[in-house]
Amino acid sequence: MPRSTRPIADPAPISADSPAGTSVAAKVTHVEAGPGDDGQRIDNFLLRILKDAPRSLIYRILRSGEVRVNSKRIGPDYRLSAGDRIRVPPVKLKPREQTDSPSRSLRDFIASAVIYDDRDLMVVNKPAGVAVHGGSGLSFGVIETLRALHPELKELELVHRLDRETSGCLLIAKRRAVLRELHAMLRERQMEKHYLTLVCGKWPFGTKTIDLPLKTNLKQGGERVVRVHAEGQEAVTTFKPVRHFGKLATLLDVDLGTGRTHQIRVHASHAGYPVAGDEKYGDRERDALLKPFGLNRMFLHAHSLSFERAGKPFTVSAELPPELQSVLDALVAKA
Repeated sequence: MPRSTRPIADPAPISADSPAGTSVAAKVTHVEAGPGDDGQRIDNFLLRILKDAPRSLIYRILRSGEVRVNSKRIGPDYRLSAGDRIRVPPVKLKPREQTDSPSRSLRDFIASAVIYDDRDLMVVNKPAGVAVHGGSGLSFGVIETLRALHPELKELELVHRLDRETSGCLLIAKRRAVLRELHAMLRERQMEKHYLTLVCGKWPFGTKTIDLPLKTNLKQGGERVVRVHAEGQEAVTTFKPVRHFGKLATLLDVDLGTGRTHQIRVHASHAGYPVAGDEKYGDRERDALLKPFGLNRMFLHAHSLSFERAGKPFTVSAELPPELQSVLDALVAKA
């Protein structure tokens, strides 16, 4: 059991150290949230104690109401309080078919991408194509690889997420208390997150804030997507032009006011200027016009993070990766 979590009436205790490939809960189990779990989202809590459970299973048992907190149904964004009593349903996990640890090449790759590291937090310049966590057919992501690199760090957790094809600053907390503080900053919008993106077409709005709610898990052709929807969650994105490349494309600085799934991509597409190279929400015909300039991935990069630490400003930034910078250089050369 994680040291901050206490089982109650232990008919079949859940163990974060259960052997891979075994059922980690043969019966309904009740777990009490400890002080170290205070403020953590229930989905992240379940991912931690049901160590080998795929993310899809976690959300399925949450949606079905099989997971209860203090005998009440809750959503995946519910935040725990110390003393909460969590009902965890029985789950059966298939044997893991992957190796027990990330490859040496992946470890070296992620280790070389660390751009800031101190006693409380770490920042990785996440490469495009690498997931932040395992799941959906991927054995390991950034967080699993960092845990393998630093087994002494028992509370290493993602502070936020980036899409698999998005590169840039990814913040990781080394202690649960630090994680809670950073999550509070995100909720209270005390952390600035800036992205650089290239959108298709000539952005005509100047600096523009899009404040439109987003709803996830809507299905289109069997695929989950995110859409602007009146019943969705609040989402605020501010786009500011950095450079126009004729009518072909525009480089934008993006200030992310909230952190919803696919937020920048959906808001940009809704405005009529989709992120270049975005296969889900983009425009293939306009993307084709950018192929000769070397566009071969989604042009979205988490450029910087800024917030206060101990009363002093803290900023970390990651330069555009070469494959994106070369697209801009080619566009500038044509201008």
